[in-house]
Amino acid sequence: MLTLEPHPLLDLGAFITRFAAPLGATAVPDSLAALLRPGATAPLSADDAVRAAVRDVLRKFGYKPTGRGKPASEYLIRAVTEGALASINLAVDACNAVSLHSGLPISVVDLDRAPAPLRVAVAGEGDGYVFNATGQVIDVEGLPCLFDAAGPCANAVKDAQRTKTSPATRATLSLVWGARALGDRTARTVAWYREVLEQAGATTEGVAPPCNHTSRKIG
Repeated sequence: MLTLEPHPLLDLGAFITRFAAPLGATAVPDSLAALLRPGATAPLSADDAVRAAVRDVLRKFGYKPTGRGKPASEYLIRAVTEGALASINLAVDACNAVSLHSGLPISVVDLDRAPAPLRVAVAGEGDGYVFNATGQVIDVEGLPCLFDAAGPCANAVKDAQRTKTSPATRATLSLVWGARALGDRTARTVAWYREVLEQAGATTEGVAPPCNHTSRKIG
């Protein structure tokens, strides 16, 4: 089950993607790669209002979304501008492209690496995890996070190293960290995101509506 705990500002979008082959054997279409280049056009575009609304969601319970703790979507803008955003795999490239243009942070985790039960809730005191291969740790207190049986593993800033995709990944869970203040932007972002993946040969299925107080079985 994916359980969404109440949050006054968060508008969460979530869906599962299944790939016909492991990501290591799955090509990234040229059309997707083009979305990660400077000057690319897309159905959505970010602006200051989107950035401010996302930051409001993250700071609601005390987290400070600044410096190295700013939303992942803001890092992408700089990376693309500097030509530093390299292709990783179909799942991550699609996540990055949609996040870049929509302005909404997105998490993508390997479903086989995230043991159930799964829930989205605000992290508490002492919550944190390793987020990269060098062992760096992020303190996630106050952030809305995805939790699995082992603890928090993804949020709008950085995802846990232990649940990241690999060449062997066959199924992922994507979480779009939107804001209620932005109207239907989360829904439009999810729709485009799923379209990008399906055009690349993957299949997707929704696992939660964009509202809280709900749960649905996944897998």
